[in-house]
Amino acid sequence: MEGLLTVQLLINVVMCVVVIHLMLVHAGLFIWFERKISAYMQDRIGPNRTGFNLGQEWLPKFPFWGLGQSLADGLKFFLKEDFTPANVDKVLFSAAPLLGIIPALIGFIVIPWGGVWDAPDLNILGLHFSGGPVYFAAANINVGVVYLLAVASLGVYGVTLGGWASNNKFSFLGGLRSTAQMISYEIPMGLALLAALLVVGSVFPEEIVQHQAENGWMIFVQPLAAAIFFICALAEANRAPFDNAECEQELVGGFHTEYSSMRYALFPMGEYCHMTTSSAFFTLLFLGGYHLPFLPGAQPEHTALVAALIKFAIFFGKTVLMVCFMMVVRWTLPRLRFDQVMMVGWQGVIPISLVVVVVTSFMVYFGQTGLVPMLIANIAMAIVVIAALPLMPKYTANRRIPLYGSRFSPMPDEIVVTQPTSRLALEDRPVQGTVASH
Repeated sequence: MEGLLTVQLLINVVMCVVVIHLMLVHAGLFIWFERKISAYMQDRIGPNRTGFNLGQEWLPKFPFWGLGQSLADGLKFFLKEDFTPANVDKVLFSAAPLLGIIPALIGFIVIPWGGVWDAPDLNILGLHFSGGPVYFAAANINVGVVYLLAVASLGVYGVTLGGWASNNKFSFLGGLRSTAQMISYEIPMGLALLAALLVVGSVFPEEIVQHQAENGWMIFVQPLAAAIFFICALAEANRAPFDNAECEQELVGGFHTEYSSMRYALFPMGEYCHMTTSSAFFTLLFLGGYHLPFLPGAQPEHTALVAALIKFAIFFGKTVLMVCFMMVVRWTLPRLRFDQVMMVGWQGVIPISLVVVVVTSFMVYFGQTGLVPMLIANIAMAIVVIAALPLMPKYTANRRIPLYGSRFSPMPDEIVVTQPTSRLALEDRPVQGTVASH
């Protein structure tokens, strides 16, 4: 029994408990982040009133910039009626939200959050734990990257089954869209991952971080692969501009139209957990993981406990920044049409990712995997792709047809006026301005 108790086992259990609760808590906080980020981008304020007293005047409010909004939303989902429509597949209808969130919650276990700690032997509550090199990860497996990619691909089942089991045509169409989108974008994601791993030469997460600490972050060595991986991460998480599975203008609410209460809440919670996992994956592959140049304690050779905690904070901080960047992308780019999503995937991202893998293979074969040669190769690939775009066949199946008589296609001799004619509407400051009110 004593031989089975090791500090590595203890850290594995602690990391499982800590990280999974951090992800669940941050799923609520990220909703607040997204509201505040979108508000700042749209010149609004966002939630700033809701405190932690939940409307009870006898409790201190503690507004804290409206952070209580996430708690109020969570309690609202718990207290709302959990309605199940008639004629649905009740088993699959209830299982779909779980199948959507579980893959996002179990993918993080291979992430090396804190590197390696040279742990001494520990005695806790009368139990002896053997020390040695300890990896700050929930599971230390040498095929970690392959496991993470496989688990991420399971998220499609929750969305597909939710759309199928709802007995709703809009939900069904949303599930079909999500299935086609995820399957399409898993191909370039795997190719971008392969291009990065060809340079590193290992699928072991800790060795990926060590390689970047010694040779430079992969985002500078493989910028095209990083861009492709990020685009595919957005598509896999159903994030804008690829959120066609829940396109409100066309599908009411998409695959979760018929859901309510906590069964509905599990879908956005799974989306934000998936964003966290994919951002941690991106940080591991392209942002050096826990590594920060010239910072004491953030280097792979630093194996003290304090260094492991510093590395954990750095890794998690990079992950949060990546999630916030995904939010900025959502409120910057408009949603693509579904045919455009498929066109971008099959006629754009997949061919470019194939080129990246082929060129990377040549560079690895000739031993030119340093920062400068690979950066030059990526710049050359980008130039070739930009030059080849005008030569590619044009996709005209859904071209815009002019509407005769509209402001974009006016009739002959028609004078089109698009701006308002009222002086009050043209005034930037109608209250304090120069136009008299009537």
